[in-house]
Amino acid sequence: MKPTLYFDGSCGLCRREIEHLRPRLKPRAQLVDISASDFEPPAGYTLAAMMERIHFHDGDGMRIGLSASLGYWRLAGGGFRWLALLLSLPGLFQIADWAYNRWAAWRIRNRHCDPVR
Repeated sequence: MKPTLYFDGSCGLCRREIEHLRPRLKPRAQLVDISASDFEPPAGYTLAAMMERIHFHDGDGMRIGLSASLGYWRLAGGGFRWLALLLSLPGLFQIADWAYNRWAAWRIRNRHCDPVR
């Protein structure tokens, strides 16, 4: 099964990141815009939960939040692989994960990047 990246195309920041990475990711992963009107979440997930944090199914399991970003950055390769390696280091991962989770909560709480539907 090809890895699948579930991203919020209604979020300008999310969309810009994925468009930047698209040439590197498209040959290696399926890119799914969860803000599309015909999107159906995979079994066991809800749209609301998937909107809260980015999801990446790497073929073995679903990664969520910063772990998802690290997974698809590794897949994208180049400088992103190094960034993923750096942010995977003990201590740095916990700080970056905390920061990601605060940003994700802020985004939802302030209704930034609401789904298009």
